Amino acid sequence: MATATDIAGPRPHRMPAALRAPFEARTWRELLYVVTGLPLACLFFSYTVVMVSAGAGLLITFLGVPVLAAALMGCRGLGVLERMRARTLLDVDIAEPEPVHTLQRRSGLMPWMGALLRSGVSWRHLLYTLLYFPWALFAFVVSVTFWSCAWTLTLYPAWQWVFPRHLGQPGIRLGPDGATVDGTTQIGGMYVDSPPEVAIACAVGLVLLTAAPWIVRGLTQIDRLMVLGLLGPSPLATRVRELESDRGSVADTAAADLRRIERDLHDGAQARLVTLAMDLGLAKEKLLEDPQAAADMVDEAHGEAKLALQELRDLARGIHPAILTDRGLAPALTALATRCTATTTITDDLPQRPAQAIEGITYFTASELLQNITKHSGATTAHIDLWKTHDHLHLQITDNGQGGANTTHGTGLKGLTERLTAVDGLLLIDSPTGGPTTITAQLPWQV
Repeated sequence: MATATDIAGPRPHRMPAALRAPFEARTWRELLYVVTGLPLACLFFSYTVVMVSAGAGLLITFLGVPVLAAALMGCRGLGVLERMRARTLLDVDIAEPEPVHTLQRRSGLMPWMGALLRSGVSWRHLLYTLLYFPWALFAFVVSVTFWSCAWTLTLYPAWQWVFPRHLGQPGIRLGPDGATVDGTTQIGGMYVDSPPEVAIACAVGLVLLTAAPWIVRGLTQIDRLMVLGLLGPSPLATRVRELESDRGSVADTAAADLRRIERDLHDGAQARLVTLAMDLGLAKEKLLEDPQAAADMVDEAHGEAKLALQELRDLARGIHPAILTDRGLAPALTALATRCTATTTITDDLPQRPAQAIEGITYFTASELLQNITKHSGATTAHIDLWKTHDHLHLQITDNGQGGANTTHGTGLKGLTERLTAVDGLLLIDSPTGGPTTITAQLPWQV
């Protein structure tokens, strides 16, 4: 069950984010990523340069091809380590790239090497090992310098006694080294040893300590972009995976719709037609011996025929309503709203009709949401809003019901989400406990 804390959200921190940042676990994870990145970058860079140079030099012989393939395979292995570091220390949600065997046309060592050399993922991994070295060096120097100076100056009052006791000078010296003039050594710069100077140094350290986490965070944003751009799956492969997943969802939805239509025909219209045939058969037998009873049976059969026709009309409307084809989305939703138990109003700001497939998905999305209002929300009023922005159609339905709608309980909203995702759409749910509920569907204007 949701608690009051869950509904109200997390409590705000009493300490501002700027003062809290130096002590957050995220800050130390990011610093650890930068610090460990430099030695790994040196290893990656050295491996890549040596292997690629050797492979390129041996290309005049057959040995160059397997050496280059080994270089690329090693870079892919280093990419596994980098993705693991990014997930653990930077909280980067990165998918694994497509494996080499998906590009193989046939089995064997030579086809495997050919697939490895043709793979754009492999070459992007190699490029990452070359680019990461200078960036890791820069990020390491900047991060370590800022953090070292920040903590050194912030804690200066606690360790300034080291200078007079062990180094023979009153404090930190600022400025150039001493110079010898006419055989006399002149002390250069100044020493930070008086209480006001110590306080200023501590204040500067606090400023640097406050800024250092954000500097490291900005540097690691570049690391995130490099990992996502060079070590993740290609945009084309990601799109193919999405389309495969969407195809499965569409197939499952179509199969579920067919089963629903079959069930409705079997349990509804078919059963009534069977009853109708039996009543007419009995009326035929009674026609001569008991005309009144036969007339009553014919009357009952007439009623069954009307009900069967109505169920067939409802079923046809569920497949694709004629009013949607003839008059468009807004009139179809107006007719749909009359069957909702809540008083429903509609605002239509569509300049023209969208694609027919999008129109149908929008209609059935609204139908499912209005059924949810009738069955679960307890709402008395609802409002449907239709509008277009750029290349997207938006459907928003708001009700004053009890709220608490989500995709984890039941299959209705989850199924809608999958159906919209199949056409690159979105379903946004804002339904706090106690209401009101606002559900917005975004669909492409054209398929």
